[in-house]
Amino acid sequence: MTHRFDPSSLREYDIRGIVGKTLSTDDARAIGRSFATVVRRAGGTRVAVGRDGRTSSPAMETALVEGLLASGVDVVRTGMGPTPQLYYAEAELEVDGGIQITGSHNPAEYNGFKMVLQHRPFFGQDIQKLGQMAADGDWEEGEGTVSDADIVDDYVNRLMAGYAGGAYRIGWDAGNGAAGPVIEKLTKLLPGEHHLLFTDVDGNFPNHHPDPTEEKNLAHLKTLVAEKSLDFGVAFDGDGDRIGAIDGQGRVIWGDQILSILAEPVLKELPGATIIADVKASQALYDRIAELGGQPLMWKTGHSLIKTKMKETDSPLAGEMSGHIFFAHEFYGFDDAQYAAVRLIRAVHMIGKSMTAIKDAMPVMVNTPEMRFQVDESRKFAVIDEVLDRLETEGADVDRTDGARVNTPDGWWLLRASNTQDVLVARAEAKDQAALDRLLGQIDAQLAASGLERGPQAGH
Repeated sequence: MTHRFDPSSLREYDIRGIVGKTLSTDDARAIGRSFATVVRRAGGTRVAVGRDGRTSSPAMETALVEGLLASGVDVVRTGMGPTPQLYYAEAELEVDGGIQITGSHNPAEYNGFKMVLQHRPFFGQDIQKLGQMAADGDWEEGEGTVSDADIVDDYVNRLMAGYAGGAYRIGWDAGNGAAGPVIEKLTKLLPGEHHLLFTDVDGNFPNHHPDPTEEKNLAHLKTLVAEKSLDFGVAFDGDGDRIGAIDGQGRVIWGDQILSILAEPVLKELPGATIIADVKASQALYDRIAELGGQPLMWKTGHSLIKTKMKETDSPLAGEMSGHIFFAHEFYGFDDAQYAAVRLIRAVHMIGKSMTAIKDAMPVMVNTPEMRFQVDESRKFAVIDEVLDRLETEGADVDRTDGARVNTPDGWWLLRASNTQDVLVARAEAKDQAALDRLLGQIDAQLAASGLERGPQAGH
């Protein structure tokens, strides 16, 4: 018995593909066999399994569980819920690993698998190894047992533990993703007045695509906040591990701005702590962390990489531009958008100003959204190396943490290769539009020198 995966499905942080094209139930079964084998060889015996609300998830779960059982691990099914609910199960139940079946924020036809082994992210070489084991048929044999654990109420109670926020009027948009039922339970426990959108789970995403980092997906939430004159609104991605927010005037509070709000109470309690953000975050965030007495640390984009760096630096809080927020302070260190929402309410309460006033006080920067453009996979990392070589020759001020982040008197620009797709990602930030245009000119010049142009935007 051997199995070959579509190579495009074995990604840096997870396994992901288009159902029926690059991902099948046979793949799910093989993932189960390989992961169970890794768990057993690490001395483990039990694995928790959860799934999102996609139409293909139940069939993927059945096949995955078959594979896990056939390689001799016991399975605890935690049912449908957001990815952080599965992370919670892996942290709290007596298990040795966990797998969430989820297509994350990808379109409806996608699905995938996010994994945790012994409370640590499972990524990079770990995922390639699963593919190699399947190709070699290098699998343990056995007969595991399966049981079910209904953990949603325990999880929601954990989200509320130690809650000390005020009562606000808030809009919540679950985008028909897997977070819906948790949001319904959570808002019943929170003080204040809560208005909910699209909490019924529907894997076809009939209202809008559940990716809160794209402003067009926040249109319904903006309307709700405006019509009801709410204090602010929060939104979630398809599997509940990324958060978006808007203030009372419907202005987007971007991922790095959410982090700057969350950092304030944490640094009051833990002066001098290290707060981590990815290379796409605004300079305003790093300046704000320093101003609040914290140690800002810029790190590579990618939730597995950030979690690993947090453990290394004993960081209580980290975040990404994409809306992944990680709390180790009073929590487990994984990215949980539901918990981030609770802490955001707490932070607004502690700061003592309205969300709109907090947004007003933020420095106004002119920046581009994340620009993504297609590039041949074989050229992806080579182009970045060429750019770095040229910049070094020019004596530019470059941070090489993840690609090239270049500081200039006008502001900064970034060019990096995506770990998960055949795209280059660019972003720039300046004090005014003229300066931003000059920065974009520098990006275009670097791309042209490597025979590329900043062409049409590539989707996610």
